[in-house]
Amino acid sequence: MHSVRIPNSDLNVSSLCLGTGDLGSKLDQAASFQLLDAFVAAGGTFLDTANVYGDWIAGTKSNSEKMIGAWLAQSGKRQQMVIGTKGMHPLLSSMNVPRSSPEEIGHDIDQSLGHLRSDVIDLYWLHRDDPARPVGEIIETLAAQVKMGKIRYFGCSNWHTERIAAANAYAAAHGLPGFVADQMWWNAAKLDAAAIPDKTVVAMDSTLYAYHQQTGLAAIPFSSQAHGLLHKLAEGKGDAIRAGHKAVYPVASNERRAVAIHTLAQELGASFTGVVLGYLQSQPFVTIPIIGAQTISHLQDSVSSDGIWLDEEQRELIDAL
Repeated sequence: MHSVRIPNSDLNVSSLCLGTGDLGSKLDQAASFQLLDAFVAAGGTFLDTANVYGDWIAGTKSNSEKMIGAWLAQSGKRQQMVIGTKGMHPLLSSMNVPRSSPEEIGHDIDQSLGHLRSDVIDLYWLHRDDPARPVGEIIETLAAQVKMGKIRYFGCSNWHTERIAAANAYAAAHGLPGFVADQMWWNAAKLDAAAIPDKTVVAMDSTLYAYHQQTGLAAIPFSSQAHGLLHKLAEGKGDAIRAGHKAVYPVASNERRAVAIHTLAQELGASFTGVVLGYLQSQPFVTIPIIGAQTISHLQDSVSSDGIWLDEEQRELIDAL
């Protein structure tokens, strides 16, 4: 993997980010460590986790962060990794109740530092927004955490365009650091955002895209490979697609996209995965896909496909279907 600089920061990260939501839950310690070691061996330096990852298992807390912390302690690789983790997520038992006060944000940061066994978080993400909370207060809270040395940079996840713009405008007007990156649901598939069950999740749309293009704000998309849906359609395995994914990804449109991606892969001498990831990596602003591999073979498929570049015409061919 090649290295990418996140604009408005000194963070040099691998061109793919490893999503670690399954570490410590679907994957035990041996499998988790093996996956992390393989990612590093392939040139990976950028990890994405969250304070809430693993909380869906009764009686546990922050399994992913704790697993990463154990791996960092065992491997001694903290200095070569860029660790991003997320907080400000509602409790899973009360998703309608935001947790956005300075005290709650500070609590999550301190807890994540302990889980990760680190004295600083390289890139801290706000996992959700609270539109009722003034953006100025949130920026002030995060800037204070930067000043204390607990986080280096911060970004937002699942924030709407107008809130991101307002937050960064406040930061600029007050001489404070602002968001250096944004996480959203985005991939090469056709997505029906209105069908996403969790209404706190934000997908890439034309307004958000225009904002990224105008400002150069880095995009770090999750669900970057559409849960394998495009692969399945290309292989004629549409029956294997989960009902929930069919609701979010219109099948007819995505069958056409799968054909187009397969054709582009043949023309470019690239893999199917290479075109799926290349669609994101070749956008006109820095875009670093989060890959969610659970197995070494899936990880190797993604990292070996890194670096495929699509021109604007090729990207628009996919978008038009």
